[in-house]
Amino acid sequence: IAFVHAGDIYTVPRAGGTATRLTSHDGLELFPKFSPDGRWIAFSAQYSGTRQVWVIPADGSAPPKQLTWYSDIGPQPPRGGFDYRVLDWTPDGQNIVVRMNRFPLDDRAGIPYLVPVAGGMEQRLPVPETGGGMLSPDGQSYVYTPIDREFRTWKRYSGGMADDIRIFDFSTKKSEKITSNPNQDIIPMWVGDRIYY
Repeated sequence: IAFVHAGDIYTVPRAGGTATRLTSHDGLELFPKFSPDGRWIAFSAQYSGTRQVWVIPADGSAPPKQLTWYSDIGPQPPRGGFDYRVLDWTPDGQNIVVRMNRFPLDDRAGIPYLVPVAGGMEQRLPVPETGGGMLSPDGQSYVYTPIDREFRTWKRYSGGMADDIRIFDFSTKKSEKITSNPNQDIIPMWVGDRIYY
C-alpha cells in the first residue's frame, strides 16, 4: 500500500507491519499510484516551486525522476483542488494518467493527459473535463466526474455543481452518466468489473 503522511510517501505491506518512507523533501508529495506491475510509484510533487509529475522505484532504490516540466497554475485554496494530480496508469504501464488544470476558461477545471514514463510530451485524452477519474482495466473507457469536487467538505451538498459519475468510451467519444444521486458522487475507482465511488 502506498500512502501519504505529512506530505511524504510511504509504503507498507497489505498485511501490515512497518511502513517504509520513500520521500523526504520539504515540498509536498501527493497522490501516489503503483504501476500495474508494482515496480514504480507515480506521484505529484513540489520540488522546484511548482507541482510536477514524478516516478520512483517502489522499493526506493533510486531517486525520483521528473516527467513533466510545464508550469502549474500556482497556489490555490484547499477546496480548489490540485493541479498535476496523478490519477492512474495505463494498463501497459507505459503512461500515467494525470489531471492537469489547462482548461482555457477556468484555472480550476482539469483535463486528463497521458504522461509517458519513458519521457516526452504528454498527450491529451479526449475527455472534455475531469475531476477524479480512472481507466477501465482494458484501457478502453474512463470513469470520471466532470467537476473537481473531491476537495470540498460541504456535507450533503446538492446544488448545481453536485457531480454524477460518467463513463467515457474512447472508441465512440461518447460519455454516459451512470448515477443520478442529487448529492455528490465522487472519486470513482474501476476495479475489475465494478466501479466504486
